[in-house]
Amino acid sequence: MRGLLTSRYLVAVLAAACFAVCAPLIPGMATSGNLSNLVWNMLPLAVVTIGEVFVLIAGGIDLSVTAIIALCSVTGALVMNGRTGYLAGNPAAAPVAVLFMLLVGALLGFLNGCAVTRLRMPAFIVTLTTMMFFGGFAVWLTRSANIDALPPAFNGLAGFGTLTVAVVVALAAHRTLRHSIFGRWLYATGMNARASLVSGVPVHAVTIAAYSVSGLLAAAASVLYTARLETGSPVLGQRIFLDVIAAAVIGGTSLFGGRGTVAGTLAGVLFVALLDNSLNLLGVSFFLVFTAKGVVILVAALLDSAAQRVLGEAVE
Repeated sequence: MRGLLTSRYLVAVLAAACFAVCAPLIPGMATSGNLSNLVWNMLPLAVVTIGEVFVLIAGGIDLSVTAIIALCSVTGALVMNGRTGYLAGNPAAAPVAVLFMLLVGALLGFLNGCAVTRLRMPAFIVTLTTMMFFGGFAVWLTRSANIDALPPAFNGLAGFGTLTVAVVVALAAHRTLRHSIFGRWLYATGMNARASLVSGVPVHAVTIAAYSVSGLLAAAASVLYTARLETGSPVLGQRIFLDVIAAAVIGGTSLFGGRGTVAGTLAGVLFVALLDNSLNLLGVSFFLVFTAKGVVILVAALLDSAAQRVLGEAVE
């Protein structure tokens, strides 16, 4: 039982088993078209989830990532759309808008980190509040209307650009977590922030950096989602809120901090994407899909708690 709870391959095996069981029973699930759609849905989800994992490893949580996705989407669209955009018709509209979206995301993450560390507020309360504020601000900016007429150069990111961004983010995150001082500081902060501070780890700076990374990667996911939809939307990302948390926790990232990997996160994203895809192909209502994901998160949290106890016993 101890080996099962702490195995790094558990989620990958569960994902493979899920596909093996569902593919013969659900018409169309194993077709090339559906598998291609599954992969393209996974890529931006993986990007934003990796950002969430950085915060969870540091012992926090970021509930505002989907609101950051929405706000970055509309601010970028306001800059580059061909009708009322500030750079409408300018050849530099797309690259400037992308850079602006990334800067906005990083800034919002930075503000979350500052509120958690400098104001000493609980991460749950801070990011719940900013989720409501950022999301509401995105709706106010657009009066609840979508913004279309985005430049073709930007919309073209929905193809090969999405794969490139996801691969680069995954490799960079893996290298950062496993082969950098910042990665070691991140795990140490999540395991025991007070002991890490005494040991010389800049806990506040590490925490702020983790939230900044989360905001930056949420903005990168916003670029990919917006390019795919060819529309800036003030509600973009709302449907993936549970997917982000579920993929991170199912992938082995601990809600207690100090544990998580990029490989496990990608396996968690795959499992959540398979679950979502299979339920949609079965024609299950959105509310039942929402319920199923909630149950999955609960089970993953219980397994995480059990793993913590097992690891605690091993240390003792």
